[in-house]
Amino acid sequence: MQQSRFPVRGAGLGLRRDHLDALEQQVPACINFFEIAPENWIGTDRVSAQRLRALSERFAFVCHGLSLSLGGLNPLNTALLREIRTLMDTHGIALYSEHLSWCSDHGQLYDLLPIPFTEEAVKHTVARIRQAQDVLGQRIAIENASFYLQAPISEMDEASFINAVLHEADCWLHLDVNNVYVNSVNHAYDPREFLRQLPAERVVYMHMAGHYQQEPNLLIDTHGETVIAPVWDLLDFTYQQVGVLPTLLERDYNIPPLADLVPEVEQIASLQRKYMP
Repeated sequence: MQQSRFPVRGAGLGLRRDHLDALEQQVPACINFFEIAPENWIGTDRVSAQRLRALSERFAFVCHGLSLSLGGLNPLNTALLREIRTLMDTHGIALYSEHLSWCSDHGQLYDLLPIPFTEEAVKHTVARIRQAQDVLGQRIAIENASFYLQAPISEMDEASFINAVLHEADCWLHLDVNNVYVNSVNHAYDPREFLRQLPAERVVYMHMAGHYQQEPNLLIDTHGETVIAPVWDLLDFTYQQVGVLPTLLERDYNIPPLADLVPEVEQIASLQRKYMP
């Protein structure tokens, strides 16, 4: 089975300030690493920076960006990338990932919008990923995004677009299993067949999350609910396809106490053990 290329292993949890007090008392045994959005920690106050450093000295961390807008038309925010590189160096973070989407238009849109699946968009996005990799001095991982409308100008399907970007940018894939499931329901395709089309050798990191069912055939990727059984089944299948790689539980809204998230992190760890030698 494929193993992580980074000093990150097992099951992880997105770090939320709501949970800092509890984590400083005791980190549950099932949590092997944490993820932060660098935008939320760059330039933070001294006390928060010290609390983050106390955790990063003991546990591995991943950076997952929110605002780079890899598919956007505005110039890439290289100043932000330099700040991210400094943050990663300070905390010994080896992996940075970002969404395969765009989120700016003369300002931050505070939403992750899909990139049209066209050859022109491949070239545009690839150039920006390469630029980001040059500034950071390392490969980045791009995350497959959830989307709700098919762009009428698209020239290829989602899997072909992702494959083209990965190949031409020579970057990693951050595989969000819930996003695959959400898109498969919203756009009526087989999520397992979709996963078979992705290059397993490019996958380095995974996300699990909950979503909101607005209608029978419309799921909204909220990260605000517990993970449902079909998504757990899809994670099991994903491990069979690409190997056991570091997998994080995302919970960004309706954030419960830390103890309420532990069973889901434990479920990730349990599935991983199923496929470990």
